[in-house]
Amino acid sequence: MSDLHQTIREAIVADIAQIQVVRNSVTENTLSDPNLVSNEDCEEYLTRRGKGWVCEIDNRIVGFSIVDFEDNNIWALFVDPKFEKKGIGKLLHDIMLDYYFVRTTDTLWLSTGQHTRAEQFYHKAGWEAKGIVGKGEIKFEMTHSKWFPFQNL
Repeated sequence: MSDLHQTIREAIVADIAQIQVVRNSVTENTLSDPNLVSNEDCEEYLTRRGKGWVCEIDNRIVGFSIVDFEDNNIWALFVDPKFEKKGIGKLLHDIMLDYYFVRTTDTLWLSTGQHTRAEQFYHKAGWEAKGIVGKGEIKFEMTHSKWFPFQNL
């Protein structure tokens, strides 16, 4: 990895095809039907509902994150399995939460599969588990005061 150039930048509509490749490459929290998340859905979340970021290595998107300001939700955070455990997910996560909480104090939530690396990731990142939702997923919440504790003194 050390010889590869990594870039984190804002996601644009032209990234959607590569974002879909990453989304459909994951081995956990997979979509039962890849058509459940359309290119139009991605465009709506990137341009109208929220904002996204991508990680590129050698001009190839290997991870992405998208926050939804309408539902105060992490809509997506995924890393290509070939690039896991290199800090990409944490970078995308932290940029996304910084961006979100600079703009609002509304509590942010997400859900993810139980007994997954994602569940461990969110626990380690300080998210608080709030129970089971949907199809047996864990609901997590993050508050402004927990993310930016020193801004609330």
